Amino acid sequence: MRVVLAKLGLDGHDRGLKVVARTLRDAGLEVIYLGLRQTTDSIVAACEQEDADVIGLSMHNAGHLTLAPRMVQAAADAGLDVPVVIGGIVPADDIPLLLDAGVAAVLGPGASATEVVTAVRLAARQPSGTR
Repeated sequence: MRVVLAKLGLDGHDRGLKVVARTLRDAGLEVIYLGLRQTTDSIVAACEQEDADVIGLSMHNAGHLTLAPRMVQAAADAGLDVPVVIGGIVPADDIPLLLDAGVAAVLGPGASATEVVTAVRLAARQPSGTR
């Protein structure tokens, strides 16, 4: 399973995403780490080039309600059936809005390694149209 991990937008906090990258690698997943300040276009291109199964985004800049749905739409516009999983600082009231916008899973601060790996694996197995 291949996972593209990125920080979408101008958020400059990537320590947590690096921990997630190591966690997923330790669980046997292949991680394509794009790092900071990515665009939807750069993430889509990486997904196409790497034949990714999941997109993982870290959100800490309060842009999740704009950026995550934009990423879901960009993947769909490119004809990719790749679920988007986000983690980071997301208020509980925003989670249903993100799920309704097509985000496959939302992980908050303190999510365990097991929860992260399970969420990514489950997202990859969701049939198209159920995200």
